[in-house]
Amino acid sequence: MISDFGMRISNCKRRIKREHGLRSDFGDRVKVMSKKFLNQFSSHFSIDLKSALRNLESAIVTGAMLFALCFSVEAQQPTKIPRIGYLGGVPPSANEARIEAFGQGLRELGYVEGKNIVIEWRSSEGKTDRLPGLAAELVRLKVDVIVTGGSPATRSAREATVTIPIVMTQDGDPVGSGFVASLARPGGNITGLSNFSPELSGKRLELLKETVPRLSRVAVFGTSTTPGHAQVLKETELAAGAFGVKLQYVDVLGPKDIETVFQAASKGRADAVLALGGPILASQRTQIADFAVKNRLPGIYIAIEYVEAGGLMTYGVSITDLYRRAATYVDKILKGAKPADLPVEQPKKFEFIINLKAAKQIGLTIPPNVLVRADRVIK
Repeated sequence: MISDFGMRISNCKRRIKREHGLRSDFGDRVKVMSKKFLNQFSSHFSIDLKSALRNLESAIVTGAMLFALCFSVEAQQPTKIPRIGYLGGVPPSANEARIEAFGQGLRELGYVEGKNIVIEWRSSEGKTDRLPGLAAELVRLKVDVIVTGGSPATRSAREATVTIPIVMTQDGDPVGSGFVASLARPGGNITGLSNFSPELSGKRLELLKETVPRLSRVAVFGTSTTPGHAQVLKETELAAGAFGVKLQYVDVLGPKDIETVFQAASKGRADAVLALGGPILASQRTQIADFAVKNRLPGIYIAIEYVEAGGLMTYGVSITDLYRRAATYVDKILKGAKPADLPVEQPKKFEFIINLKAAKQIGLTIPPNVLVRADRVIK
């Protein structure tokens, strides 16, 4: 026990010497006193108990002082605060629910922004050509993890670094986009969550048909360059055939196309609008909702933000839940896990939301059998 004590004192002495320039013989003197006491204690017949106790007392006091200095040194060592980089196409102010969900997920794991974690927020403000520069900026800041808010952001982050871990909050087709080798084994520096659920397109069309029984023509808005777009459109076409509905697909490649696609929908005598999603449509959701009201067209969308912006209905993956779950990936990576070993997870929560205010604006009455199935109703 005493020899172990001497070893601890010796180790402590070396650390203090590095930090405070302690005399090199200080620990040696403590060690000598410890050995002296041990020798005295082991001699059953010649021991001078009072002398041994004095030596022990001196060793303990000196050792206590040493350990106090050790703890002082440790306390002075600066604690590294993890730094997260967030890269998205929509500004945080326009994405409050998702950002709050991510923050909630971090808090549930013990992280508080500004206290024990720092988040560098970067947004392209809807201009995807700015993403590469913002991604490079986060790399220069040497963040520990980059969290991305969509496929364009993930692509830019991947092009900027192959070493910093990247966590996707959502991606339509991470395998098809080339971000991961497979969902089970990502294999690189990217992992996270996928919102790929093409089968939901059929469900959206079904809800639209139940809401508007006379439905015969639907204008489908989408962006052909969005990952997973082709499969989502295919599922929509299959559902349309089953419901006897004709589709009019209109490609949205930029914000300037929004007014044009509504003109095309009106010209094609569409009874309703179905939006397939994508960053361009998401960034223009308020304009889309306004045009839908102006043209008195019922619409169903993929995310709650469309309805909060004035759209009629949404049915789809809870993106806020994905953002909350993204915090778990950040936590695991900060604790040493490698993205290559963390499987990409699929959606677990879905939501159906109806905006009765929007329904009133276009003169539509939501059937009771549809209204009762809503997870949330905006009045």
